Amino acid sequence: MNLRQLEHLLALAETGSFSRAAEQLHLTQSALSRSIQSFEDELGARLVDRTGKRNELTPLGNTVAARARRIMFEAAELRRSADLLKQGDLGAIRVGLGSGPGAMLMTPFLVHMAQQHPGVRVNITRGSIELQLVQLRQRLLDALVIDVRSIAPAPDLTIEHLAELRAGFVCRREHPLLAARQAVRFDDMLRYPLASTPLSDEVAHILVRHFGPQADPQQAVSLRCEDVTSLVETVKASDAIFLGVIAAARAEIASGQLAELVTTPPLVTGARFAFVTLTGRTEAPSMGIFRQFVAERLRD
Repeated sequence: MNLRQLEHLLALAETGSFSRAAEQLHLTQSALSRSIQSFEDELGARLVDRTGKRNELTPLGNTVAARARRIMFEAAELRRSADLLKQGDLGAIRVGLGSGPGAMLMTPFLVHMAQQHPGVRVNITRGSIELQLVQLRQRLLDALVIDVRSIAPAPDLTIEHLAELRAGFVCRREHPLLAARQAVRFDDMLRYPLASTPLSDEVAHILVRHFGPQADPQQAVSLRCEDVTSLVETVKASDAIFLGVIAAARAEIASGQLAELVTTPPLVTGARFAFVTLTGRTEAPSMGIFRQFVAERLRD
């Protein structure tokens, strides 16, 4: 038994076809068939039921495949650890950022790395949480910083709590709702476009509990995108109102361009940011730089 045979069985399990698995592995179909047959002979039992057009794993085959995935993961991590030691450097930083963390971290972190660690390669991705989780599991990313409520717990994910940042409503300093100098109702805000990132069901329930059914984001939010920076720029240039993490507009509020809207009743909730990695994944030394930077920046 060897790693190559485990790899061949996993490819067959994923594709259900000797021909497609062989193509994926850059082997001839006969070579793959001989490898699987040799594996079965060694174990003394069938791993694959060769019936019809699709080949399915036997119960033993499924058990072997489950263990093979763990073995292949550990083998990959051994190679990664050896590569990091041989490189003798900090390694690369490959991270995915959710919409809120992206607005607060991406540009400052790129500037920080260019100034303080110019020799470290940095790759930051944005996009849907679903896509970023796929990239993390494919080892194209080493870590994610996202709102923990946007993902479901899974055995292969290690989720480390980072910070909870207060959420609220932000508008431009000259907005008509600020002229009255008093707390505003949610109905008052609905006269203007409400801008937000896609919100989890949990956040939607919180909004409805606070302000009533009219606060359901599916109906109330008229400007929706993954990029918080674009939403903040839109609010600066219009009467739109941003709903999200207040710290995402920290610089604009400090400069006097934007202001927080005080509501009645007040919104008491926030984003729960977390650091997400693959369980058992070997971490490059450079990730310590990123972790420290994130801890310092993710605060109200």
